[in-house]
Amino acid sequence: MAIMDYERLVADIPDYPEPGVIFKDITPLLADNQAFTAAIDDIANHFMKAGITKVVGAEARGFLIGAPVAYKLGAGFVPARKPGKLPREVYSEQYSLEYGNDALEIHKDALCPGDRVLIADDLVATAGTAVASAKLIEKCGAELVGFAFLMELSFLNPRDVIGEFFDQEIYTLVQVG
Repeated sequence: MAIMDYERLVADIPDYPEPGVIFKDITPLLADNQAFTAAIDDIANHFMKAGITKVVGAEARGFLIGAPVAYKLGAGFVPARKPGKLPREVYSEQYSLEYGNDALEIHKDALCPGDRVLIADDLVATAGTAVASAKLIEKCGAELVGFAFLMELSFLNPRDVIGEFFDQEIYTLVQVG
């Protein structure tokens, strides 16, 4: 398979959501059937031999990446949701993000010891969502295998932040310096 130029399908939106910020819009990549298929295949193929049993994706764009990666891996998908969205007993984890604070929750029975888990998301920037997701996996007693992202804003040093807590592999398709 030829190497896909994912970066050409990421649109820069200046001054969104606030002045001075250049938002990286992945919706053109998602809308391109060849690029979206290649991105999901690239992530899944990278982790194909890792014995992944579950993929965790954070609300909401993590669902767009995590669910098809889980399907491709033959694994289950576990949504990490915003507070109050899940109907049963949950674990919760607070985190900081680029523009404030938030929390993620997963059902307490979503993962269990013996599960080998991949976190998949569209973007890693300040790494708050990734670290919160990983901490939720730990709370369930499952094993975190790695992190996968379509895009990494490397100028924000998310690998350093993740590395303060976790030493698992971080795999990204596009790095923005």
